[in-house]
Amino acid sequence: MKYIVLRDDDANGTTPISVLEPLYRPFLDRGLPIHLAMIPSVRTDIHRTDGELEGFLYGKSEGIAGTKPMEENQALLDYVRHESGYVPVLHGFTHEIINGRFEFDRDEPEDIARRLDRGLAMFQAAGLGRPLVFVAPQDQLSRSSFREVSKRFDVLSLQFLSLKKLPHQHWPAYLGAKFIQRRPHLRLGRTAALTHPGCILSYNKPPAGMLERVLDAIRPNCVTVLVTHHWEYFHPDGTMNEPFVAVLHALAEHFGKAKDVRVIRMDQARNYIA
Repeated sequence: MKYIVLRDDDANGTTPISVLEPLYRPFLDRGLPIHLAMIPSVRTDIHRTDGELEGFLYGKSEGIAGTKPMEENQALLDYVRHESGYVPVLHGFTHEIINGRFEFDRDEPEDIARRLDRGLAMFQAAGLGRPLVFVAPQDQLSRSSFREVSKRFDVLSLQFLSLKKLPHQHWPAYLGAKFIQRRPHLRLGRTAALTHPGCILSYNKPPAGMLERVLDAIRPNCVTVLVTHHWEYFHPDGTMNEPFVAVLHALAEHFGKAKDVRVIRMDQARNYIA
C-alpha cells in the first residue's frame, strides 16, 4: 500500500473561495483529505525574487504594505470549517522575507517562538482548532526554527533536510535515514519530519506527462507528500489554466479508484515512517 499526503500552500486572509472550490471539489467529494497550509497574518506586499508580487495575494490590499489576518476572511474560514475534507495546518506567520532571509530561515529563537505562538493562537481564535502540522514557508527552516517547531508540533513538512540546519542531536538519525535506510522521512524526537519530492504539480512544468511524473514519484516510497499551490492554476487575468487543472482532477480520479493507494492526513502518515 502506498500512502499519499496532499498539501496545498499559501491560503490566507486574501484568498477567495473561488480559487479553491473548483480545484478541490473532486477530492472532497471522494473523501480525499487536502491539507491547506494557511498563513495566519500574511504580508500583503511580498515580492518574489523576480520583483513580482506573490501570486497568492488577492484583492484591494494586494501590494499595499501591511498584513491581512485570516480572521478578516470569514468566507474562507466558514468554507474550510464546513468542508471536513480540508485539514488546516500552520504555514509560517506572515510568509515575509526579513533582511533578505525567509521568515523561518533565521536564527532568532525568541522571534520564531513568538510567531509560532501567535499563529497557533490565531488558528484557535478562528475556530480551526490547534494544528498538529507546521509547513515551513519556502520549505526553509533554520536550526533555531527546527527546535521551536519540534516543541509545538507533531509533524513538520518541508522539501528536504540538511545537516547544516538540523539540531546536532538529530544528526545520527538523519545520517542513518539518508545513507543506510535510504528513507526520505525522519523522526525528530516527538516530531515527524515529512519531506517531499519537489513541486511536480507546478505551473512551471508542462502539463503533458505531468500525471505520469507524479505517479513515478509515488512508486519508490511508502509515504509521499505531494505539494501544489492553488494560485498557480490560474492565469494572471484570473482565467483557469484548463490543461493544468485537468491533471489535478485526473489525479483525484486515480486516487479515488486505485486499490493500492490511500490518501491520508499527515498525523496519520507519521505512523508509517520508521
